[in-house]
Amino acid sequence: MQFIQMFDNKILEFIRINLHTPMMDKIVPIVTSLGNMGLIWIVIGLAFIANKKYRKYGFIMLCTLCIGALIGDGIIKPIVARARPFNFVENIQLLIKAPTSYSFPSGHTMSSFAAATIIYIANKKMGIGAFLLAALIGFSRMYLYVHYPSDVLIGCVLGITLSIVIYKIVSPKYDKKFNQ
Repeated sequence: MQFIQMFDNKILEFIRINLHTPMMDKIVPIVTSLGNMGLIWIVIGLAFIANKKYRKYGFIMLCTLCIGALIGDGIIKPIVARARPFNFVENIQLLIKAPTSYSFPSGHTMSSFAAATIIYIANKKMGIGAFLLAALIGFSRMYLYVHYPSDVLIGCVLGITLSIVIYKIVSPKYDKKFNQ
């Protein structure tokens, strides 16, 4: 665990020293806000539901986002209870309001990669764009010092894994019920 913490701290320090610029300080909070409460992904899921061709994927995406929030925020975060990185750095100027929940795993990243995976399954071209946005949102969480790299990495893995599992379970049942 000490190795992971040391690795996390070195990456965050690299980002803070080498990548922070006044322009990035304005752009990154906007990027991270796209992932707030999974709202952009919920809107995309609802748009998918409104389109008959993508309805199944929208339904599965919204299911995945709800289950992911329950697992990530409701179960894993309270069990692991990892404090956020800004709590350990003196005089750090946060560019967003300090989150009050625990750090591990990154909910922004988990929901973003979960949704991006379903979008990719539905449409490869849209999925590539969704994965790029998910990666930017994940990076933004580290840039803003509200998540460690391992929080983001595990959020990514959990989001992708959860969406694939839910898709494999729900898709055949959805097809059986609605495509007879």
